Amino acid sequence: MEINVGISNRHVHLTEEVFKKLFGDVEIDQAKELTQPGQYASNFKVTIKTEKGVIENVRVLGPYRNYNQVEISKTDAFKLGLNPPVRNSGELENSESVILIGTNGEVYVPNCCIIPARHIHITPEDVIKYGLEGKKTVMVRINTEKGGIMDNVYIKAAPNSYFELHVDTDDGNAFLLKQGDKVEILNEN
Repeated sequence: MEINVGISNRHVHLTEEVFKKLFGDVEIDQAKELTQPGQYASNFKVTIKTEKGVIENVRVLGPYRNYNQVEISKTDAFKLGLNPPVRNSGELENSESVILIGTNGEVYVPNCCIIPARHIHITPEDVIKYGLEGKKTVMVRINTEKGGIMDNVYIKAAPNSYFELHVDTDDGNAFLLKQGDKVEILNEN
């Protein structure tokens, strides 16, 4: 079965408390809707800082979460001198810690930085429809000039999900994928 590709650049998810420390007494706003219902890119950006490096202009996504999460690529990790684990969203135990800098100040955020695991957003109904029940991961066939088989792609079932494969910029570049490309889920894992 075919699925659209979404390429995720580095970004952060913040609690309201940390957002206010970084930007003051303002509300997070919506600059652009994302494909996942209720998710959006805001106009706010932070700087990620470590002892070994800095990455500026990192987009804050909304809405607020009940945890702080910094999602970067392995290439970004080299620049920051970090070795974050590959994890699913919200699995932050023993992840890397960073300093975030906003227009109103900076905050040390422990156990927040991960490389996001490749994952497929899907509704529970579509899990059944496509015969994926009981599966934690699948493989994906990519038919680009540098195509191949992508393994360890997690199934992330939730109501109101938009059916889409999410990979980071390193995976996208390695396979010459771009936003909106179509790939094929292999139901063999």
